[in-house]
Amino acid sequence: MKYIEEFNDPERARRLLDDIRATVTRPWALMEVCGGQTHSIIRHGIDQLLPEEVELIHGPGCPVCVTPLDVIDKALAIAARPEVIFCSFGDMLRVPGTDRDLFRVKGEGGDVRVVYSPLDALELARKNPDREVVFFAIGFETTAPANAMAVHQARRLGLGNFSLLVSHVRVPPAIEAIMTAPSCRVQGFLAAGHVCSVMGTAEYPDLAAKHRVPVVVTGFEPLDILEGIRRAVQQLERGEHRVENAYPRAVCEQGNPAALRMLEEVFEVTDRNWRGIGRIPASGWRLTDAFRAHDAEHRFDVSGIRTEEPAVCRAGEVLQGLLKPTGCEAFGTACTPRTPLGATMVSSEGACAAYYLYRRMNTPAPQGSRIPREEMNPVG
Repeated sequence: MKYIEEFNDPERARRLLDDIRATVTRPWALMEVCGGQTHSIIRHGIDQLLPEEVELIHGPGCPVCVTPLDVIDKALAIAARPEVIFCSFGDMLRVPGTDRDLFRVKGEGGDVRVVYSPLDALELARKNPDREVVFFAIGFETTAPANAMAVHQARRLGLGNFSLLVSHVRVPPAIEAIMTAPSCRVQGFLAAGHVCSVMGTAEYPDLAAKHRVPVVVTGFEPLDILEGIRRAVQQLERGEHRVENAYPRAVCEQGNPAALRMLEEVFEVTDRNWRGIGRIPASGWRLTDAFRAHDAEHRFDVSGIRTEEPAVCRAGEVLQGLLKPTGCEAFGTACTPRTPLGATMVSSEGACAAYYLYRRMNTPAPQGSRIPREEMNPVG
């Protein structure tokens, strides 16, 4: 229980909150760029305990939620093929495509399987040489090394029937896109600790200096988040804008060298579409030419797919921090976990799912946070 109970201490939380209240003198808006942090904030009511001057904006930190609709539809098309065993983590199965999801494909006879690791999918490829095994490789920098290792192992073992459908995204370009959007109100960032445990912090100082915003690397327990907020508020009150590591038990400046070497060998940076947001330059990874034989998009003919988002769904605004989930007219009515219009309602890290799960059904929008729909400009 170490690093769980001790980071849920109510008395220490009260002291951190008192320190924040004593420090803040004017309104500040901070964005957490991690869906896990969003769920922790809503679950523990951290946003409601903070002084009213401190607003938390939920960013595009849910990798399931930002996986573009065309990639979801490509996954559905591949999974429906009779020769394919399509493997995914469980949180992707209910994510809606244009007209169905992976659960529907499974119900219609597709061989869709939930796995707990890409290496589980690799083992399926070894045991089923007459089948094509495809693993749905989505996520931020946190999950990319394991997926890179899986395809690296597939090539080493000569498993020509294993491939990845890749939709990896990168956090720093998303922060750049958020800060350059006309509607941006963000004045500081809580950076995701698990991403930085892999990548280190080297990409953040330039962002902090360029946009004059503090970036505080933060963990996921209540005291982690409060400490991250406290440090960000202190910097803002002092007029500072630098990178701080408030999660030293898991993050060091250089990151994980072995993971970084694997990423560099297997993946290359590419532009990527983000669902509900738009195209962000250099914000994703794809397989390098050396591993292109294991790229499911190249292996299967999934071109020509036409996608269409539900007009009523405003998940894109939620992902950009322009709208709280309860500001969407469909939230909790037309859009629920059983009848989702967007991925933010079904993902375990989605902001809409957090508000629904923890019964935040009537959370008022902070003053100035609501941007008229006709004035909303997509990032990127």
